[in-house]
Amino acid sequence: MSDNETTDDATDSGVDGQTDSADPTFEAAEYADGTVTYPPHTVGPNGAERVGTVDLREYAGRVVTWTTSTATPPGVREPNTLAIVEFEMDDDYDGPPVRALGQIAERGGERSDADGDGGQFDVDIGDRVEPVYADELREPGAGIREPESQDWDGFRFRPL
Repeated sequence: MSDNETTDDATDSGVDGQTDSADPTFEAAEYADGTVTYPPHTVGPNGAERVGTVDLREYAGRVVTWTTSTATPPGVREPNTLAIVEFEMDDDYDGPPVRALGQIAERGGERSDADGDGGQFDVDIGDRVEPVYADELREPGAGIREPESQDWDGFRFRPL
């Protein structure tokens, strides 16, 4: 796990060039009692203090459940498949499950489905996935908020 150290170093996944040293970490919080949570909070589920971070890009996960939205907000791809993923933490981890909700990645890279030749990967309950960085989870110009006032990047899940 993190050995109670915070790191901003990223590793190159070598897959489709989507993760390199310039990409942000998929940061979860580690607490004094050994538990890990995502999203990170200042205090753990059992009241323990936060002592470090864990980069979830280092772990594969399994799809717990998924759904496809066909009526999405402005600027979000349609259809949009989302999954709840439970990360496969180290063998010595005995805390509560570490889960995240996120979009399923697109075949052939980001926004490939905009012209109809990519589409999203298919997933099913129990499938193993990995987090992959996306610089735009939705179109910044769509919606009512100023694009500069928000972060548009994040992580999607790609089947292994």
